[in-house]
Amino acid sequence: MTQDRYTHGHQESVVNAHATRTIANSAAYMASHLVPGVDLLDVGCGPGSITAEFVSRVMPGGSVLGIDYSEPVIARAQQTFGDSDATFQTMDLYALDIEDDSYDIAHAHQVLQHVSDPVAALREMHRVVRPGGIIAVRDADYAGMHWAPESPLLDQWMSIYRRVAKANDAEPDAGRYLVKWAREAGLNDVSPSIDAWLFAAPDRREWWGSTWADRVLTSSFAEQAVTEGLSTTDELGQIADGWRTWIAEQDGWFVVPHGQLICRV
Repeated sequence: MTQDRYTHGHQESVVNAHATRTIANSAAYMASHLVPGVDLLDVGCGPGSITAEFVSRVMPGGSVLGIDYSEPVIARAQQTFGDSDATFQTMDLYALDIEDDSYDIAHAHQVLQHVSDPVAALREMHRVVRPGGIIAVRDADYAGMHWAPESPLLDQWMSIYRRVAKANDAEPDAGRYLVKWAREAGLNDVSPSIDAWLFAAPDRREWWGSTWADRVLTSSFAEQAVTEGLSTTDELGQIADGWRTWIAEQDGWFVVPHGQLICRV
């Protein structure tokens, strides 16, 4: 199985954050395509929160398969959503164990930013989608993220994160390259759009800031930053404190922009 090095990893601080994702906050751009009878492949499904919700939209008559390369995260998805009609399997994105023209939709949320060959990934997704179906992808653009008030510690976080991602042969600014990658993959009927997460209300600041305060200490990102010589444990501890300081800012503001693409096959 081909395996890129995942910048975030699957530690509890990461997977718990991913488990909060829903169609409304992460896949609204393709919701109109979720109709009964659709067969859907959810690529890089993680803990399965979006995958399981897809089932409610495509039933009766449809099917949903969530895939991920991580056996532990697939096991968690199966344990959490085993009573749903979604199925989950460990699979290699670059060599899907799926026949040609098997699905109406292939969906990937925050996946292409973490793979070393996003064009090959899109070609493989294209292979398994039936004529008339769609490929739906959505990825963040780290260079487009912005926040207030100014924080040298969050500036350090961004710099370190981008360097770790690049060391993994990944593209942290994937959102802005989705059209380019799709065309290189032979997908010419594409509809781009943008969306954003905003963390400004007190509860949203608390959630986002706490998530990253944990991740900079206990995730693969933290391990890789130290191993690659891009940061130190002491510096990451200071950055975690910087996130907690940002949470307490009454005027705190953080925007995460996303590029989105519907590719018609």
